[in-house]
Amino acid sequence: MAIGTLDHIAVVVRNTEQALTLYRDTLGFSVKFSQVLPDQPVRLTHLDVGGIDLQLVEPLTPNHPLHVALDERGEHLHHVCFAVENVETMINGGLAAYGLHARDLRPRSGPNGRAAAFIDPSTTHNVLIELTSDPIAPETDTR
Repeated sequence: MAIGTLDHIAVVVRNTEQALTLYRDTLGFSVKFSQVLPDQPVRLTHLDVGGIDLQLVEPLTPNHPLHVALDERGEHLHHVCFAVENVETMINGGLAAYGLHARDLRPRSGPNGRAAAFIDPSTTHNVLIELTSDPIAPETDTR
């Protein structure tokens, strides 16, 4: 199974509305959508930067692990994300073909109902890489 095209580049931000004053108002990138993933809990805002998305990631709880990164480094490039055919297949052995290991043991929720998982950065020269795919529809019994 191949790793596909670049899906988005993510920047972790303290406050989405404040970050949008740069990315939307100053740089002119249009907002495609903004959505809260309650199970993570983060706000993900996607901007169109010309064929690729820029994703703003805002942690929504005071004890969210991303606050440690924000406190240490400030707002910064967080990860790059590649599309794959099936995230679950990649987690369950597909990454091994590349000598990589998944950080997530099962797919997590992604924007717009997509599946997502992160690769262990110790196997990617300390670059955080996310994989995403459309959700697999449940099989229908056709008997």
